Amino acid sequence: MKILITGAGGFIGRNLCAVLKAGGEHEIFECEKDTPKDVLREFCRKADFVLCFSGANRPENPEDFMKINRDFTGEILSMLRSSGNSCPFLFASSIQASLSGKYARSEYGKSKLAAENLVFEHGEKTGAQVLVYRLPNVFGKWCRPNYNSAVATFCHNAANGKSMEISNPDAEIELLYIDRLAEEILSVLGGKINRCDYSKTALVPSERGKFCFVPGTYKTTLGEIAKIIKGFSDGGEIPSIPEKSLEKALFSTYLSYLPADKTAFFKKTHSDERGSFTELFRTEGSGQFSLNILEPGVLKGGHWHMTKAEIFTAVSGTGLIRIRNSVTGEIFEHRISGDKIEEILIPPGCAHEIINLSKTEKLITVIWASENFCPEKPDTYPGKVE
Repeated sequence: MKILITGAGGFIGRNLCAVLKAGGEHEIFECEKDTPKDVLREFCRKADFVLCFSGANRPENPEDFMKINRDFTGEILSMLRSSGNSCPFLFASSIQASLSGKYARSEYGKSKLAAENLVFEHGEKTGAQVLVYRLPNVFGKWCRPNYNSAVATFCHNAANGKSMEISNPDAEIELLYIDRLAEEILSVLGGKINRCDYSKTALVPSERGKFCFVPGTYKTTLGEIAKIIKGFSDGGEIPSIPEKSLEKALFSTYLSYLPADKTAFFKKTHSDERGSFTELFRTEGSGQFSLNILEPGVLKGGHWHMTKAEIFTAVSGTGLIRIRNSVTGEIFEHRISGDKIEEILIPPGCAHEIINLSKTEKLITVIWASENFCPEKPDTYPGKVE
């Protein structure tokens, strides 16, 4: 499929181009503000689908709202009609086009509403399928900070050690993650569309709705967003990021703003004649990962944990893990090797030890522990396997 994307150089357009190109299934025509008119006409003639994401939401001259958001959209539609192309047309509008509540006097909203009307008229004139999305605040990687996205600004400031200034932390905001929008576009290209109507700013799903929508938005406050993002920069742990949660989307966005000098982390290593032990990283509520290196012939361990469970995985060398069941006294032995990646679980209450069987090579294991190590409460007690 040949897909024309207007606004290809913007935040949303850049992400969509990257996703569609990565799939390798489509030919992408990228339209930016400096694309020559004759090239754009040729794109309109050839396109099998148009994704219109061009627009201005903070122009220097207020007159540019209509010039860019309405008139340029009309120009694209006119080019499509002139070439006899009635391919599907997806238009990225804004919830501000409702002109309701706090958006009642929005010049940006007025220009987007005017563009919506042109799109619907185009559909009536040509029979083309038109898909109009009134998007909320979209956030994610590559969004410009200090422009029109509070999330981008908060992430950029937190990643660079700058303060966050919030005039109204209780202000409510609806957010849409860029990857979720990209998933919706792929779904639309595959023929699956979520339709709706609107009652002012309230979305009402409807199979025959006039508008389209992206499910899976987040409704929160500016203060809550700032609190979550600040936690990423303040803590030394991998945060709790459940699948499809706002925290996960914000964490990925925050990481994309880290400067190069903050993407390398040096860890303290504890070494002696037996080898070394290094905490790799801690998580918020899901334990920690560590690196254990044993010198040839060395035995380590001889202890047990009241609550903590561990999983050992050898990545290099050969060794033996021995575990004693504290109730039955039964001993289990597991040979481990970097040549065969295998996880060995150490349940709570079981004494255990690890031995490097090689006389020449180090035994390197990655260890997951179900809780982060706390010097004041190490939960480690002497206990020989035999």
